[in-house]
Amino acid sequence: MCRNIKTLFNFDPPVTDDEVQAASLQFVRKITGFNKPSKSNEAAFLAAVDEVAAISKRLLRSLETNAPPKSREEEAAKAKARAAQRFGA
Repeated sequence: MCRNIKTLFNFDPPVTDDEVQAASLQFVRKITGFNKPSKSNEAAFLAAVDEVAAISKRLLRSLETNAPPKSREEEAAKAKARAAQRFGA
């Protein structure tokens, strides 16, 4: 359920609003246990996603590091290699 929650800090190019929104949606899904909320819970669910996204964006903007930015392609290749080793694919 949390496949879209990935490290978003210190990448080149920087994280996009869509990536933050996707991670926020996955986080709210995880803590509520809802993949899709009922009509009666939809407004609260969507408001929570927006709030988590806003807080996450603020956090990512405020963080500092001396490390060079990571490459998305290199990190994806590392993750694929770890998955292949783990699952034997």
